[in-house]
Amino acid sequence: MKLFLIDKFLGLFSHDVGIDLGTANTLVHVRGKGIVIREPSAVARHKKSKEVLAIGSSAKKMMGRAPSTIETIRPLKDGVIADFDATAAMLTHYIRKVHETGSNIPKIPRPRVVIGIPSGVTEVERRAVADAAIAAGAREAHLIEEPMAAAIGAGLPVEDPGGLFIVDIGGGTSEIAVISLGGIVLGRSIRVAGDEMDDAIINYVRLKYSLLLGQPTAEEVKINIGSCLEGKDKFAVIRGRDLESGLPKSVKLASSEIREALAPMIQEIITAIAETLEETPPELISDIMEKGIALAGGGAMIPGIDKVVSDATKMPVWVADDPLTCVARGCGRVLEDPQLLAKIRVTKGL
Repeated sequence: MKLFLIDKFLGLFSHDVGIDLGTANTLVHVRGKGIVIREPSAVARHKKSKEVLAIGSSAKKMMGRAPSTIETIRPLKDGVIADFDATAAMLTHYIRKVHETGSNIPKIPRPRVVIGIPSGVTEVERRAVADAAIAAGAREAHLIEEPMAAAIGAGLPVEDPGGLFIVDIGGGTSEIAVISLGGIVLGRSIRVAGDEMDDAIINYVRLKYSLLLGQPTAEEVKINIGSCLEGKDKFAVIRGRDLESGLPKSVKLASSEIREALAPMIQEIITAIAETLEETPPELISDIMEKGIALAGGGAMIPGIDKVVSDATKMPVWVADDPLTCVARGCGRVLEDPQLLAKIRVTKGL
């Protein structure tokens, strides 16, 4: 009881936060302020002492460049925690950063936290996320499924009886869900998303040009010239190591080549969407045909992906506003509606 009262008091001096704990990026939404942190999910630490040296953008810049004494890791893999200590350190850093203030009234980092998690994770993986948030200083940690958070962030009426179809293409997983009456009627989580697209580009360039690329370079190429539709080619010059001579080499890549590299990944996502539609009850299908399929997540920003999905499913498809922040905004909005949070949360850590 005493601990509960202390936590309640400390809550008056804390910011409640919604967190999109993504494989590629971590976004933090503060109640009343919007998205305040948008950083890569990366941690650099000393190999032996495990002392954390850098987090976020500064850690990502060290990937593939750090000396042997420093390891640069991504603490999440395929949407779940791969390194608990690094994840807890990353969450602690961002929660403290949110509570840094220039005013005379100090902010104590004991927030209520809502975190979006992939719908296909196990109970153990869910508990690991909640425990990491509590270890980072949260007084309450609520978990909600990413497709639900993305739908709320995209402004969809999730509590209405009509059917909604959301596809959230993230870094580690693609989440596909049919939502009605504040719940997920059908959900599918596939581990084909941004990371696999980066790997596909690396493999394509290695096979075609005998050039070894790093993951950050592949991601940059995907963002700059990646597309799903034929059109005027864009070009990017990439640099890596020649596999035959071992010497540095540069190659000029066209957007048509990136489209060819990404095609199998896009097809897998479309197949999963089609399979989910096949299992959807007929009444909900009619609602979805009227409202269309909503795309969210970083993968939704690939030019032409909405057109490709629409052509394959014969249904209207639209991309949410600022798709990258949908999950974080959804988590933030849920904090303002305790009834909705109680209805949709997966589990709660205290």
